[in-house]
Amino acid sequence: MSETGQEGKLELIAIKSFPTDEQLYKVIDFLNKSLKEHKLMFGLTKAGETMTVSIYEV
Repeated sequence: MSETGQEGKLELIAIKSFPTDEQLYKVIDFLNKSLKEHKLMFGLTKAGETMTVSIYEV
């Protein structure tokens, strides 16, 4: 564990909501695979007719 105790924690960088689009899953998968080495992770949640993209620093 690091001295700050933050090892393994995700830091939320940004959140943005969009109207539901099933293709967004493919975009998030692409971003996660492409930017993993830059210590970025993308999340996607769906609530009703809204999808929310979250960006985290690993």
